[in-house]
Amino acid sequence: MKLFIKKPIAQLMAATAETADSLKRTLGPVSLVALGIGAIIGAGIFVRTASAAGEHAGPAVTISFLIAAAGCALAGLCYAEFASMIPIAGSAYTYSYATMGEFIAWIIGWDLVLEYALGAATVSIGWSQYFNEALYTFTNVHIPYAWSHGPWEVSNTTTGMYAAELGSHGIINLPAILILFLLSLLLIRGTAESAGVNNVIVIVKVAIVLLIIGLGWQFINPANHTPYLIPADAGQVKVSTGVIDYGATFNHGWLGVLRGASVVFFAFIGFDAVSTAAQEAKNPQKDMPKGILISLVICTALYILFAHVLTGLVSYKEFLIQGKEASVTYAIKAAMGPSYTWLASLVTISILAGFSSVILVMLMGQTRVFYTMSTDGLIPKIFSKLHPKFRTPYKSQWLFFVFVSLFAGFIPDRIVGDMVSIGTLFAFVLVCLGIFILRKTDPNLVRPFKTPIYQVVCPLGAAICLCMIASEGLENWLRLIGWLLIGFIIYFGYSVKRSHVRHGKVEGATDPINPKFVE
Repeated sequence: MKLFIKKPIAQLMAATAETADSLKRTLGPVSLVALGIGAIIGAGIFVRTASAAGEHAGPAVTISFLIAAAGCALAGLCYAEFASMIPIAGSAYTYSYATMGEFIAWIIGWDLVLEYALGAATVSIGWSQYFNEALYTFTNVHIPYAWSHGPWEVSNTTTGMYAAELGSHGIINLPAILILFLLSLLLIRGTAESAGVNNVIVIVKVAIVLLIIGLGWQFINPANHTPYLIPADAGQVKVSTGVIDYGATFNHGWLGVLRGASVVFFAFIGFDAVSTAAQEAKNPQKDMPKGILISLVICTALYILFAHVLTGLVSYKEFLIQGKEASVTYAIKAAMGPSYTWLASLVTISILAGFSSVILVMLMGQTRVFYTMSTDGLIPKIFSKLHPKFRTPYKSQWLFFVFVSLFAGFIPDRIVGDMVSIGTLFAFVLVCLGIFILRKTDPNLVRPFKTPIYQVVCPLGAAICLCMIASEGLENWLRLIGWLLIGFIIYFGYSVKRSHVRHGKVEGATDPINPKFVE
């Protein structure tokens, strides 16, 4: 069985020409950078920061961000080279197909569902909580706990909008499903329109992040940063899903910081979502590296400053109970006083918009990956069926709306978010290895952007990501293995029989480097 048959790069490039049956090229460099920032700044900074600090890293979550950023920066350089060299939709799936063969490409494509689809689910759950916070702030009413949380969650707060619902069980997260529906409609309407909305949102939420950093800095309590790492004897905290024990291996000290890095790593997944839009970029060879790397640098700086301020406003333990998803507004109200209530209200509204842009990019990224897999014959044609007017994969968009809604409506954000992180890290490892392999096997390929010192960057990027994967815990490993087993069943039961490359159905120019399919 030809498990590792490769798709020649020249045939990949033949698919980049814009036709009536292809995705429409509408995105310039500013839109690509904005797409990256739009995807990166969202749940990671407003939800996962507090989650990582509260459960694992404490104030040292800033170091967690540095570790995660290091892995992302190295992987980002590899993504930039791939995106400039193979500027078509599909991201890491496409890159793996050209370098490591069909079976590895399938694993990555299937793995990207965890990254993009479940990433959208995670952020929509955070959106739901902030939406309820906005309703409560401005109208003094809110959606009941049962209809804004999944069935595995129980209200344990004694203050705020859920105080009267102490002990209530969740049923379904309806606001999360609502935002997924609205953004799916927007994406079906068109990429240019979606990018325009995203650009406006990005300006607003970056301004708000800077405002929180600037105003909140003077309210930092140094006592909240001492000790900087969580001590092993910090005790236990009861939360809605059980008990957090700081004595556990990955809940204190430097191992807690490493585990925190794997949690906040979720915050960086947006930069690689830019690469899924390569086939919709006007000048992908020049602009894709800019979109990936500039968005990553900007967001890393903002993350570290924001995390320092947030953990300085209140104790990291408070994020587990009072703050929860709405941790930023809680910290502002608790530490900055009544005179800054306006800021908390403004933050809530702005975060809603910010979360929306993240969901938008994640949903777009997932459908573009499956669009490419469908054109390769590995999944049904319905995923590459374009709207006759808007030239967007509208049927795929609706299918993913249903799929993502099942997770957003019924699964807690912590579980979904951890699945996203491990899936993304796995993809990054293979992208780093892919560049290393391609430099050795095809050194003469035209590379508009080259990863510097690839002999160091590629293995080091893969190693850092593997270290973060190792800290994910047995439960997340089992979820990943289970997910991959489902993927193997589909691949061997459906994909191998219909693969265009495997059966010689792909037509295109002759590749001077790989004139024949390579097994």
